[in-house]
Amino acid sequence: MDEFSAPRIIDVDPLDNLNDLFASRVAAGPDQPMVEVKSGPGAPWKTLTAREVDADVVSVAKGLVALGIQPGEHVGIMSRTRYEWTLLDWATWAAGAVPVPLYETSSAEQVQWILSDAGVRLLVVESPAHAATVEEVRAQAPELGQVFVIDDGGIAALKEAGKDVSDDEIARRRGLANLADVATIIYTSGTTGRPKGAELTHENFYSLTVNAVKALPEVFAEANGRTLLFMPLAHVFARFIGVLVVAGGTVLGHTPDTKTLLEDLGEFKPTYILSVPRVFEKVYNSSEQKAAAGGKVKIFHWAAATAIAYSRALDDPKGPGIGLKLQHKVADALVYKKLRAALGGQTKWAVSGGAPLGERLGHFYRGIGVRILEGYGLTETTAPTSVNRPTATKIGTVGPQLPGCGARIAEDGEILLKGHHVFRGYHNNPQATQDAFVDGWFRTGDLGSLDADGFLRITGRKKEIIVTAGGKNVAPAVLEDRIRAHALVSQCVVVGDGQPFIGALMTIDPEGLPGWLAMHGKEPMTVEAAAIDVDVLAALDTAVDRANKAVSRAESIRKFTILTTDFTVENGYLTPSLKVKRNVVLQDFSVEVDAIYAGAAAH
Repeated sequence: MDEFSAPRIIDVDPLDNLNDLFASRVAAGPDQPMVEVKSGPGAPWKTLTAREVDADVVSVAKGLVALGIQPGEHVGIMSRTRYEWTLLDWATWAAGAVPVPLYETSSAEQVQWILSDAGVRLLVVESPAHAATVEEVRAQAPELGQVFVIDDGGIAALKEAGKDVSDDEIARRRGLANLADVATIIYTSGTTGRPKGAELTHENFYSLTVNAVKALPEVFAEANGRTLLFMPLAHVFARFIGVLVVAGGTVLGHTPDTKTLLEDLGEFKPTYILSVPRVFEKVYNSSEQKAAAGGKVKIFHWAAATAIAYSRALDDPKGPGIGLKLQHKVADALVYKKLRAALGGQTKWAVSGGAPLGERLGHFYRGIGVRILEGYGLTETTAPTSVNRPTATKIGTVGPQLPGCGARIAEDGEILLKGHHVFRGYHNNPQATQDAFVDGWFRTGDLGSLDADGFLRITGRKKEIIVTAGGKNVAPAVLEDRIRAHALVSQCVVVGDGQPFIGALMTIDPEGLPGWLAMHGKEPMTVEAAAIDVDVLAALDTAVDRANKAVSRAESIRKFTILTTDFTVENGYLTPSLKVKRNVVLQDFSVEVDAIYAGAAAH
């Protein structure tokens, strides 16, 4: 690793706002591509220039003004990831208003809470089904006016409503906010309790994105730089990317359905990807299964081991030896080229956040020629606070802080953050805001350590620490992440609070199961049958043994149970950002947890 020195912070004019950032991008290349749009599965990608996107933004902003939206008022957006979402974001800012995202998977109760707590005045939803959810609770959202449906011509209706509003009025509205003003309220999907609305300012987004571009020049210097956005835009990471592409001068594409993700990546050919680890795991697992189906699983495993060994050797001052270099070259021709093609063939860089990636996957991808830069952040820090750099990477860490971002570790190991990226506070919740800070530092709730070079390592969640009957403190994330990397596993929840040993609940991945069975010469079977199959249980035993190597004996998993119900957003066991609601799982599967410890005295 090269010696790391943080670039100096780029200061932004306090009187500016996100509209100024957008205007700079348009002025820099009005006829350059800014967005590519796909009208549906199988349709071609159509290019929109910066000038065309700006015209679209102004037209929709005029509609919001015509419908009575005043500066500072709140406009709700409830949709999957698509161009219209990004358009509405910038149009709301152009109207001087504040966009408030809602997950399209939200229940009526969650929709009602956000609409009423944020006082949303106008709402744009994707489909008639979303509109129906809103109608269920409209009576409890007194400030809500009109609801527009994207799939029913909602964007065209907004443009039509605003056709008599002058360009001068939009120009005036675009200049109203300054850096200190609220740009958006993002409701944390929270694993417990009611979501809290984090108020993020224009400074949070503007300053953080221009400094992130400066900190990662290699990613943004690629000719024809482009990225495909597939995470939900109600999530802070995706919203940050929506601004980052404007600051970085790169082209943005959207895809609403992860089922067509590999196909869309192949067509769009991004130069960089920003994602959560689950996507990188799935690309690995599906590639392994394809190799097995073609009778080449041994070659795949050899190539994967070579990639990991090669990447590890890059961290050694001596570098990879001649033999390893030769093996790596052969593996590239046989396997790595195909894997890079699965990501579109042009992807050199990826940024992973939202959950730990795991060192094995980090080394694997670097070994095949895709550098995953792992980062870390929260809703309250406008997404990233730290990220590994192309010239300064330590796999297994989340990198050094971005310019203008500060971190320190409290006495109890909690990570504390400070800087231009930290939110203003929780909407309508002064008590929660007060509790979130100590001496001006934001309390993340995460545990970690900083090394001598300033690289941050995450070790777990403060609230999730399990204390066994023997008094051993166990951070479940280390074990859960390793087990979840197995092709058969969808989710894993480590248990053992107050118990004599550590156990785990696991769910089988219904998408990964057929490929795994075929790879091992087994007949297709249901998840229920797999949960009691001898070979499946043996494979999961091996996965647990492998995970246990990362921890001490007192922290290792001794027993596990397979649940036949997977955890999804729809059944309430995952948050919209795909984090397990641990408390709900432990409550609903308490019988299964108790069964792990029945007769525990024997252990």
